[in-house]
Amino acid sequence: MPSIQIKAGELTFSQQLSNYSRYSIKNHGLISVKSTGLLSILTFSEKRKDILFLLQESPKTLSEIKDYFDVRSPEILPRLKEMETSNLIVRQEGMYRLTSLGKVSAIYYRPFLDTLAAIEANEDFWREHDLIAVPDMLLNRIQELKECRVVKDEHEHIYDSHKAFMENVLTSGRFLGFSSIFLPSYPPMFLEMARRNIPISIIVTPNVFFKIKSEHNAEIEEFLKYKHTSFHVYDSAKVAFVVTDRFMSLSLFFKNGTFDPRHDLVGFDSSSIKWGEDLFKHYKESAVEIKSL
Repeated sequence: MPSIQIKAGELTFSQQLSNYSRYSIKNHGLISVKSTGLLSILTFSEKRKDILFLLQESPKTLSEIKDYFDVRSPEILPRLKEMETSNLIVRQEGMYRLTSLGKVSAIYYRPFLDTLAAIEANEDFWREHDLIAVPDMLLNRIQELKECRVVKDEHEHIYDSHKAFMENVLTSGRFLGFSSIFLPSYPPMFLEMARRNIPISIIVTPNVFFKIKSEHNAEIEEFLKYKHTSFHVYDSAKVAFVVTDRFMSLSLFFKNGTFDPRHDLVGFDSSSIKWGEDLFKHYKESAVEIKSL
């Protein structure tokens, strides 16, 4: 296979990530790397990758493999032979199965692909925003957000977007929220949910806390009386997010320090919600609980 030359700095974020397994880029220089062995077997063929994951589920006969991919023997046998030669699979008693090396490869290769998918699906969001508010332990689990998509509030439709968000919140059975910005509609919404016996836990930054205390004192005092509510203050963080039993929504600041009110990363699947719950737990552990004003 010929060498491929890449000049660092000329790749997009997506390309750098996609090429990570094939190239080594450092010191902003020009380098040349050949990809061989197991790495090329798995990264340079969608068919071989799919075979790996198919056999991870269970051993298969050649007929079952051909039926799954809807191909003839001449189309699939070369791929199987390549994987056998690389000690990823073995044929025993008419069944193709993963070797011990193949099993390990499948276990660690899928999260790698999921990580790339999660980043590339929302590449602009990750590239344009400051990620300092997301702890490393959760950035390392970014593959759990692969089903999330960016919801953009266009100026002409911003009311509809906010209405849809509020409907999702008010139909949820529990609520976790962190806010470093003040929105006047939130305190009344929190109180309404508390009155409906919905478990609700809120974390805000000091500037938001004093704003709420100044303008919504009576509402927050009533909010704090409910046993299923909690109110916390966290020193400082450039983030705003909501997690319910229905969805997770994440808003970040731009790299210049200004808040982005128009682009939210939203997910409705269980992995996204669990990720959001762990992000809330991270901040709650270091926040100060407010039990009375």
